Amino acid sequence: MTDKPIGTVSNYFEHVDVIAVKLNAPLKVGDKIRVVGGEVDFENTVKGMQIQHEAVKSAKKGDEVGIKVSEKARKGYKVFKV
Repeated sequence: MTDKPIGTVSNYFEHVDVIAVKLNAPLKVGDKIRVVGGEVDFENTVKGMQIQHEAVKSAKKGDEVGIKVSEKARKGYKVFKV
């Protein structure tokens, strides 16, 4: 099974371990994502996400969401839905 590209990391907030992702496909809480870039390649389950500091259950193409992650990521890394 191939992972579906759903967006790109537009920012990483180290102090809270959160990535901002500009979506080009829908995403919802409970989905599993994979972040790939540089020497980084890890998976995370989306336990929660925010748009403009408001918790949301789902997001659509064009939204920019914040997602808590377990590892560091950088701007430009690709995000896939697993």
